[in-house]
Amino acid sequence: MIDVTDRHCRYFHRLLAPGARLYTEMITTGALMHGDAGRHLDFDPAEHPVALQLGGSEPDALAQSARLGERWGYDEINLNCGCPSERVQRGAFGACLMAEPRLVADCVRAMQDAVSVPVTVKHRLGLDYEESYDFVRDFVGILYDAGCRVFIVHARNAVLKGLSPKDNREKPPLRYADAVRLKQDFPDATFVLNGGLADVEACLDWMERLDGVMLGRAAWHHPDILAEISRRLAPGQPLPEPEAVLDAWVGYVTAQHARGVPLHILVRGMLGWRTGQAGARQWRRILSDPKQLRAEGPSVLRRAWQALA
Repeated sequence: MIDVTDRHCRYFHRLLAPGARLYTEMITTGALMHGDAGRHLDFDPAEHPVALQLGGSEPDALAQSARLGERWGYDEINLNCGCPSERVQRGAFGACLMAEPRLVADCVRAMQDAVSVPVTVKHRLGLDYEESYDFVRDFVGILYDAGCRVFIVHARNAVLKGLSPKDNREKPPLRYADAVRLKQDFPDATFVLNGGLADVEACLDWMERLDGVMLGRAAWHHPDILAEISRRLAPGQPLPEPEAVLDAWVGYVTAQHARGVPLHILVRGMLGWRTGQAGARQWRRILSDPKQLRAEGPSVLRRAWQALA
């Protein structure tokens, strides 16, 4: 979710799902060690609980980055061992780390020694076209022995050569049953299911068999799925009506825009919010038009809302 789940997108998602755990986009250790750490790590307190997802393969650099994350106030440090992009592979991290479970275990230990917040791992089921369950069981087992107790399982293989990142999200077959087997083999660990989940009923169903679900593209393209799952999980807990969400969001956007954040960056995470409702196409058209964004500023959100009537 690089360049997708930035702090502004996460703030909007928090308005829709008060109890969800939010994750940053993957941030590399190099960006934190040699760049503007604040630009990557700053977030609004309303985002809690929020996890920092790191990309890297050097234990010392990951430990330093984890310390920064804890200092900034993150509730969890997550190591990405699932991203298959060539750019990530060139940095020798992401999904290719699954071929080196001992190194990943060293990374996990180094981060655990550096911070007091939980250190977790996001991973795939396998690499390329090897679909043996033993591979992922052994990978998880080595990390379990290193002290990791939370695993976010993208229930597909990662094909490192020949498939684009988009194809890697769609073409390798989903193997949810193997995620369930992991839970059976490591019953006291937490397993969160990721990959191919785009339906409320499916999410709720898998949450009965595993410890949670992680939504990525579904939350980006159809953000209201977060609100619907929240309603279903806590039917007695009042959630803000869409108009109240809009009011809070306009206030946030106005403040951030006054600080110099471009409006197109602020609104891109909400383009799919009203999908399926009358006027949704007009909503997206207005909020995607650079000329209208420049001319009207944050007030364009109110006009886009009126187009839904």
